[in-house]
Amino acid sequence: MEELDIDGTIGGGQILRSALSLSMITGRSFRIDNIRGKRSRPGLLRQHLTAVQAAAQVCGATLEGAELGSLSLRFQPGPIRGGHYEFAISTAGSCTLVFQTVLPALLRAPEPSHLLLTGGTHNPAAPPADFLQKAWLPLLQRMGAQVELTLIRHGFAPAGGGAIEAHIVPSALQPLYLEQRGSITYQQAQALVAGLPASVGQRELRRIAERLGWPRSALHNIVLAQARGPGNVVLIEQGYEAVSEIFVAFGQPRVRAEPVADQAIAEAQAFERSAAAVGEHLADQLLLPLVLAGGGRFTCMHASDHLRSNAEIIARFCPVQIRIEPLHDNCYAVTVTT
Repeated sequence: MEELDIDGTIGGGQILRSALSLSMITGRSFRIDNIRGKRSRPGLLRQHLTAVQAAAQVCGATLEGAELGSLSLRFQPGPIRGGHYEFAISTAGSCTLVFQTVLPALLRAPEPSHLLLTGGTHNPAAPPADFLQKAWLPLLQRMGAQVELTLIRHGFAPAGGGAIEAHIVPSALQPLYLEQRGSITYQQAQALVAGLPASVGQRELRRIAERLGWPRSALHNIVLAQARGPGNVVLIEQGYEAVSEIFVAFGQPRVRAEPVADQAIAEAQAFERSAAAVGEHLADQLLLPLVLAGGGRFTCMHASDHLRSNAEIIARFCPVQIRIEPLHDNCYAVTVTT
C-alpha cells in the first residue's frame, strides 16, 4: 500500500496517536510533517515520543525522525505482537494517552498482553485514569473488549511518578449504538489532594454540595501521600442507565479551590441540560473504537475540532463513512458505517 502523507497542523497530538493506532491495525505506513505545528511548543514532546516508541515495539515498526522536538516522523509498521510491555514517560506526560494509542492494536494481537505504564495519570489536556476506568472502558467492554485497567499510583504534573497496569485479551468489537443516556442512577464527587492541605479538597466539595445540592455521602475527599504531590483534581461522576460521565477540573497555582470546583460543576450542568448521550471528551475517544467495530452511532454535545480532525485522519486510513450531523437540543449525531 502507498505511504500516507499527513499534515500535522490539522490537529495536535491526537492526530499522531490516531495515525499510529490506525497504521498498526491497517499495516499502512505513514509520514507526518509539521507535527503539532500550531502548538506553542511544536514537535514531539516526551509523551508523544513515548507513544511512538510504544507503538513501534508493539508492531516492530521501522522509524525515522523519532526524537524529541522532531517535526517529521515516518512510521512503517510490522505485525502486531502481544506480550508484556513496560512504557515509561520520564516526565508527567500522560501514560493514559500512551495506553489508548496501543490498545486498539493489542485487541487484535495473536496473544494476550500485559502493560505497565509510568508517568502522569492525572494531568491537564489528557483523560485521567479514573475517566478511562469508569467512562471509556465500560463502553469498550460492552462492545466486547476484554480489558482491565488498574491505577497503581497517582502521578500529577509536574512531578509524574504515577503508574497504571492493563491486562488485554484479544477481542473482536461489536458496533455500539448510544443515542440516549437514560435516567440518572448515581452521583458522586471526589477531590484528590496530594502535597497540599486537606482543606483544599474540603472547600471544593463544599462548593459542589452548595451548588448541586448533593448530600455529604456523595462527597469524598481523598488525601494522597505527600510524595505524590503537589496535585489536586476534582472529579464529578454521574452515572446513567446507558453511560457514565466524569467531569474533571485540575487545581492550578494561585487559583482558589472554589473556581476549580466551579469548572467541573459547569461542565456537569451543561451536560445535564443537553440531550446528548456522551460529553465532548468521551465522543472524541469513541470514534476509533466504532471504526474498529465496523459501525455504530452516538449523540454528543459538541462536534469539537478534535472530533472532526480525528474523523478526517480515520477516513485517510480506512474505507469508512463518518457522518457528523447537528440535531435539536444542541447536540450532534455521529454515525460510522463501512
